[in-house]
Amino acid sequence: MAESPVPAELAQTVDSEIAAAQCFLAFLEREQQMLVKGEVDDLLDLVRQKNKVAAELATLAARRSRLLAASGVASDGAGIAAWFAAHPEETGTRDAWSSLLAVATQARELNRVNGELIQERLQSNAQALEALLGSNAAAGNLYGPDGQSAPPSTRRISDSA
Repeated sequence: MAESPVPAELAQTVDSEIAAAQCFLAFLEREQQMLVKGEVDDLLDLVRQKNKVAAELATLAARRSRLLAASGVASDGAGIAAWFAAHPEETGTRDAWSSLLAVATQARELNRVNGELIQERLQSNAQALEALLGSNAAAGNLYGPDGQSAPPSTRRISDSA
């Protein structure tokens, strides 16, 4: 096995990942509240903030991967397990890693539920639009393509056939 990264670097990276993941989780919780209550006006701003934290998480994960690779282990679950096996004294980092995995699991579940809420909202909007367009067509196109009231059709059945 190659030279191990300074354990403090890995510990600091995992701690930073926990902080960012908790922030991401808070954004997901807020997003869920907004979706449930139909408060979508500020959703775009929240998504921007959430995306910044997601980018930070990706940067930290890449740093962790580099540290693990520098010590000769893979950046997957087996690699981190091997790193902990080679560093049994790193109980604080092991506990932090467990905490990170727990927060990541919560975030994954919240993200899944939020995706379902978004799908429901999209379906509801599509049904409302279909209802409007459907009743519009049945009522003789009350509104024109520009959204303005359209006069009733003046077409007549041709009797010249």
